Amino acid sequence: MHALFLASALLVGCLLAVQASVNLQLNKAVGTPYGASTLQLGVATALLALLAAAVGAIGAIRLAPGVPFWHLLGGLASPLYITSGILLFPRLGALAAAGLFVTGQMFASLGLDLFGLLGIARRPISVGIVLGALAVLAGITVIIRGQRPAQTPPAAGPATGGGSGGPGRGGTATATAPAATATTVRRTGGLGQSGWILLGIVAGAVLPVQGAVNAALRKDIHEPVTTAMISFIVATIAIAVVLLVLLATRRTPRPQLGGLRTMPWWGWLGGACAAAYVTATFTLIPTIGAATTVALTVTGQQVASAVIDNYGFLRLPRRPLTAPRLSGLALLIVGSVLVQLT
Repeated sequence: MHALFLASALLVGCLLAVQASVNLQLNKAVGTPYGASTLQLGVATALLALLAAAVGAIGAIRLAPGVPFWHLLGGLASPLYITSGILLFPRLGALAAAGLFVTGQMFASLGLDLFGLLGIARRPISVGIVLGALAVLAGITVIIRGQRPAQTPPAAGPATGGGSGGPGRGGTATATAPAATATTVRRTGGLGQSGWILLGIVAGAVLPVQGAVNAALRKDIHEPVTTAMISFIVATIAIAVVLLVLLATRRTPRPQLGGLRTMPWWGWLGGACAAAYVTATFTLIPTIGAATTVALTVTGQQVASAVIDNYGFLRLPRRPLTAPRLSGLALLIVGSVLVQLT
């Protein structure tokens, strides 16, 4: 049974990479990353609400008004992480983006542990932690410096659908993917390489903070599924407000829901991946421990990202796993394990 829990932690880490990849299809369908994030978070909220009702835990939501206000703010991290994934994956590739997320996660986790922040037990620094942090830094540096231009997969046939405009493996509209990605890049503006790298690190750093805040909320609510549902309700409201503000100031295109009809069915899986990840981590941490859970989930995230990049899965351009990128991936995994398990 313990081996099953360990495998589950590795699997939900893989789901983080899948989530960010499939969300690109949602983005292509609606034409704005903020609209895509709103839809994805709304789907995750609905799924968690159904799950909470099914297990008889939804009544715990009545406790929410009585908890400290900051315990309700963990959900604010989700819109930043999800939107960053939509923006970064086509620009940097799955492996580089996931590596930045993991780098942010590792150093934010260290800050929480070493200084005992947000109710986390204080943890002394060790040689293993220092070596792990240096390995993570070296790994992401090697991956970023070893980037090669993406190899756009050849068209599988004439375009037959107009809404999603994505290249496909057995799908439609394959020839229009580069144009669709380029359009997204132009609409969202250019931060420059250093700006996108910083965004990836910050987006990863908010995840451990979210986990600490949600852990405090779980102590108040006592129901992990309801805790996750409340977190996603806050996340959905937050990104919806951001979308409305950007629409009012003409900083993002109006969502085009007609494209959802031609989007591949798996474009909706981002919400399910997000809900599964949050629910699984709440379940696994008390069983196999926080350090083991984090080490396995980030390992799964990095390995899945490398596979997606190397083979161009989920309609992403291929970025071959060269020797430098493979070395960087190994350093990231070793560093992540050292930081969490020493």
